[in-house]
Amino acid sequence: MTPTRRRFWGECSLTAPSMLWLLVFFLLPTLIILAIALKPADPSGGIADGWTWHTLFSLRNPNYPEIIFRTVWLSAVTTTITLAVAIPIAYYIARCKPWKRDLVLFLTIIPFWTSFLIRIFAWKAVLHPDGILKSILVFCHLASPGTLLLYRPEAVLLVMVYTELPFAILPLYAAAEKFDFSLIEAAMDLGAGRLRAFFSVFIPGIYNGLLSACLMVLIPSIGSYVIPDVVGGIGSQMIGNVIAQRTFVDRNLPAASALAAVLTLVMIIPLIYFLRIKKSADSGPTPAKEVV
Repeated sequence: MTPTRRRFWGECSLTAPSMLWLLVFFLLPTLIILAIALKPADPSGGIADGWTWHTLFSLRNPNYPEIIFRTVWLSAVTTTITLAVAIPIAYYIARCKPWKRDLVLFLTIIPFWTSFLIRIFAWKAVLHPDGILKSILVFCHLASPGTLLLYRPEAVLLVMVYTELPFAILPLYAAAEKFDFSLIEAAMDLGAGRLRAFFSVFIPGIYNGLLSACLMVLIPSIGSYVIPDVVGGIGSQMIGNVIAQRTFVDRNLPAASALAAVLTLVMIIPLIYFLRIKKSADSGPTPAKEVV
């Protein structure tokens, strides 16, 4: 066997476990969902025999575009706010002393020690009309006694940012830790201000971490349904809530599968977009930026 073929089979053996995992637990379930979306629904619940396009045509429901738009909008705003908060935190963690770094990282990951549902219901108690946050806002004359904090899109946005923030901080910190901060000092020596050096040198230097953090926040946000269900109302429903309703309440698996296929498409589009950006950034030389 030639060295080239030996190297080829060696690479195949290394990638085979991960490829098998993706085929079994990602591609196969996705194909099953697409197949169920083309099946008719059984009136008693479940899947009937035969094939039909009726389920896909039912997606023309006038309520669905509004729900899909709300899902994309809330996810995009959540990603933007989360990154805006996480970037300075990652910068601070990478620059601070080791004991402070360990403390901030500990505070970042400590929410994972508590059940996700408990954290969401804790926010429901905080945002409750009789909760502490409402009392503080009324006492400071920042809200009226009739102001409702729960069951509105702003409450969903707040809890989604809180939930996804650690998933943005960790990859950004991993990228910032490898960044050469002497480049910022060099830019400031050449006349750039601290803010100019931050955006012109530091942000491009953690580009890969920024893309990873964006995907880790955007994709789970698009598929979120527990947060809108607990702290949101009817006007805050996302596509995940409709899928859950079609599955557990209506027992219409084909309709749920059709919506899941739309959700998968909505998640794959930004993934392909960011992967293409990353590939183009890695393949070509990055032009030097002037900072003065």
